Amino acid sequence: MEVLGMDQDVPIPKSSEKKKKKKRSLGDVQMEETFFVAPSEKPPTLNCKDWPLLLKNIDSLNIRTSHYTPLACGSSPLQREIREYMKSGFINLDKPSNPSSHEVVAWLKRMLRVEKTGHSGTLDPKVTGCLTVCIERATRLVKSQQSAGKEYVCIFKLHNSVPDQSHVLKALELQTGALFQRPPLISAVKRQLRVRTIYEVKLLEYDNEKNLGIFWVSCEAGTYVRTMCVHLGLTLGVGGQMAELRRVRTGIQHETENLYTMHDVLDAMWVYDNFNDESYLRRVIQPLEALLTTHKRIVMKDSAVNAICYGAKIMLPGVLRYEDGIELNQEIVAITVKGEAIAL
Repeated sequence: MEVLGMDQDVPIPKSSEKKKKKKRSLGDVQMEETFFVAPSEKPPTLNCKDWPLLLKNIDSLNIRTSHYTPLACGSSPLQREIREYMKSGFINLDKPSNPSSHEVVAWLKRMLRVEKTGHSGTLDPKVTGCLTVCIERATRLVKSQQSAGKEYVCIFKLHNSVPDQSHVLKALELQTGALFQRPPLISAVKRQLRVRTIYEVKLLEYDNEKNLGIFWVSCEAGTYVRTMCVHLGLTLGVGGQMAELRRVRTGIQHETENLYTMHDVLDAMWVYDNFNDESYLRRVIQPLEALLTTHKRIVMKDSAVNAICYGAKIMLPGVLRYEDGIELNQEIVAITVKGEAIAL
């Protein structure tokens, strides 16, 4: 081999270099290997963890039968026509300060041009936060949502200073469990002594100079946080009152997900009326099935849905799937194979 230079690299062929493997044809593969569908007693599995609303994780339900006759009636809750979508939906509204809950619901009724609206859980005029407003056919779910648990973030003011923040923390811990409460002078209910349960309280912040503090509370429906602040001041011996209150959760609706203001509703209707664009309106209004995702489910055949809607009892031949742990006198939701809640 001739040397061309010190700085030049000349590739040297290697005799040991492997030869390229010859690609086998499809016919060779079919002749050498055996292909067949192996018999199995296990039913085919579905991956339903990303399915919407009431169909989520439906593959984990007990299967009574998989045979039924599908009907063309109905549709997925997210694919209803916009007028039907509005008549069976709800809004997780960020209630503004000053107007009452009744005024807010009346304004929304006029904005959406519907016949009936209702809310689950009254908020005082100065209180802001989550207010579930149900529209037309969804108003029958108002009572089931009124008794759901609530969460609040409250700013309280003490009338005098306390020695240390630990005193406030201990006094708040005494405010947990079953407590006697009498509603304030300005309230929407009769002023009689009643028992309400405080599940958990956390002191988020306290300023010793201004005697102001912030706490988070998880409580039973019907609890007056204003009364709770008065009791906190009495426990500390300095007196106290509520300065500001915001509801951050009502039932399964939270302020971090799908919370919209009244301006959003107004803008969504304006876009729909002027540009015939319903995408904004579909984000603001959620289908009623979103309120029932924590209930036990029973999946019914399409052929049994009509009879159930007219008052027939749920019988075993019409059941496709059912969930574990269903107890007597428990609230459940009967759904179709398309994920629609059946009105019983």
